[in-house]
Amino acid sequence: MLDRTNTGLVIVDVQGKLASLVHDSDTLMANCAKLIQGAQLLGLPIVWLEQNPEKLGPTVDSVRQLLKDVTPISKFTFNGCGEPEFVEAVRRANVENFLLCGIEAHICVYQTALALSQRDYDVHLVTDCISSRLEQNKQLSVRKLLNKGIDITCLEMCLYELVKDCRSDEFRSILKLIK
Repeated sequence: MLDRTNTGLVIVDVQGKLASLVHDSDTLMANCAKLIQGAQLLGLPIVWLEQNPEKLGPTVDSVRQLLKDVTPISKFTFNGCGEPEFVEAVRRANVENFLLCGIEAHICVYQTALALSQRDYDVHLVTDCISSRLEQNKQLSVRKLLNKGIDITCLEMCLYELVKDCRSDEFRSILKLIK
């Protein structure tokens, strides 16, 4: 089970024009924002990736504004683990589990999830916080990652799994995020 003492969040490439072109973009942006806010409420370490930001543009405002205390890590490989700074940030997070959100599900999210898993992290793909331009590409990514042992979760499921108890200090704040 996920536990706030051993879980972090990786945000993958929620950037530029591509973010508006992915399937159900508005819902994706809203869900990513809720996931980030939930992670912050629970004190999870956050690692933030941007793919070639000079060409693709910065992270969308609605997400970037939530990450004022986090510095994005630029990458050029589709797999985040191809960037040594990302590998070091993941190591410094000092957790066993990573929630993964972002775009595109079948390229950068997929490759980063596999690479983290190969580095012995337990990866939890937050399926309502990922997307691709085509819905079928997202679904293919989810199926392939599931077959490769990646855990599948959703926004509500992972946040409530991390909160654990309706008496916890964060429960009401998480509940407000979800509603």
